[in-house]
Amino acid sequence: MRKAVLIICCFITVIKLFAQNNPSHSDVLWVTTPNHSDWLYKVNEKAKIKVVLYEYGILQDNLEITYSVGPELKPADMSGNVVLKNGEAIIDIGTMKEPGFRDCQMQVKLNGEIYKHHIKVGFDPGILQPYTPLPDDFVSYWHAAKEEAAKCPFYFEKTFVPEFSSNQVDCYLVKLQVYEKNHFVYGYLTIPKKEGKFPVVFSPPGAGIKPMTPLKDLFYAEGGCIRFDMEIHGIRPNLDRDTYTEISQAFGKANNSYLVNGLDNRDSYYMKKVYLSFVRVVDYLTTLPQWDGKNVIAQGGSQGGALALIATGLDQRITLCAANHPALSDMARYKSDRAGGYPHLFTKFEGMDTPEKLKTLEYYDVVNFAKQITAPVFMTWGYNDDTCPPTTSYIVYNTIKGEKEALITPVNEHWISKKTRYAILDWIKENLE
Repeated sequence: MRKAVLIICCFITVIKLFAQNNPSHSDVLWVTTPNHSDWLYKVNEKAKIKVVLYEYGILQDNLEITYSVGPELKPADMSGNVVLKNGEAIIDIGTMKEPGFRDCQMQVKLNGEIYKHHIKVGFDPGILQPYTPLPDDFVSYWHAAKEEAAKCPFYFEKTFVPEFSSNQVDCYLVKLQVYEKNHFVYGYLTIPKKEGKFPVVFSPPGAGIKPMTPLKDLFYAEGGCIRFDMEIHGIRPNLDRDTYTEISQAFGKANNSYLVNGLDNRDSYYMKKVYLSFVRVVDYLTTLPQWDGKNVIAQGGSQGGALALIATGLDQRITLCAANHPALSDMARYKSDRAGGYPHLFTKFEGMDTPEKLKTLEYYDVVNFAKQITAPVFMTWGYNDDTCPPTTSYIVYNTIKGEKEALITPVNEHWISKKTRYAILDWIKENLE
């Protein structure tokens, strides 16, 4: 298995990614280039950023750029301005005395409009470690919880979905009983329409309460994998968007969010049922007659990336895990006055800083499940991501002790390219048993 950390640093690729990193159809293009090609520095080493600005593809000059710099997701500790001379300017963004990322926020006024951009660089992120402690009874707690959840009767309904099926793929909507009687999750099951046995990939969803379809990931089944795109809230995923909006407003926002529901107690926290549902999903997928009998893969991005890692740490039947920019990672790290993971409980919610909530988080944070993972892991993340900051992705990656591989794409914010999505499937296929 390949173990090298891959870095996207080709000039042509970076320019293309910068274009994607700017607002859609914007007339203005920022090109910001650190003086280290991999965007990484040693602690106490100074970093500089070269800034170039284009309008309509025309190099701009004699424009004043204002900037502020500070640790990611924290207040700025320096600010200033520079003027573009001969089409470029250099910003000295300082250094860090401990591992982490600095974020340079820039803006320029051009033809009466304000245009903004930012870039983050890392300082020894490869040695970042979790703030969140591992409870002594973490493993025994989840072992007992799985044993209790296993008592739930095994029941499912499976309905053919012609609108997502084709001459290559059969699609089904599955309703699966999990955790306890009359508690269900849903998912779209896509199966290659050909003879044979196939690996199964299950993919938990990103954050939020919203309708879903399997369309963007049909290439998995077309490429020879059974895939289960999972819904975690017990809400039929083919409801109309207006209905989902009403549901989301009821228990998907701010302090009504499912991500804080019951957080005062590890047994009443909403996500307990979610996490344990993954074991029942694996129970179901491994009964499929088309399964190859060996390979079970967890894959997802953002909240889905977090849940894929959690499932892999929770269920030893999972043989591979692929996750991009995982959420729910070192969430309590804000307590150390540093950036923590999505959903940013200590900056975007009220009343989260209590001993009870902090204790519950220890049992639900990705970093503690990552410590239990024995299967090979592929991760990918970007540096300019403010939703799931690179600090927490590095912390998760550094915590995994087994086989692992990373595709680091510094310019990415909270997205991955189509090429990377296909690269994840390629990695899965290359590492099947």
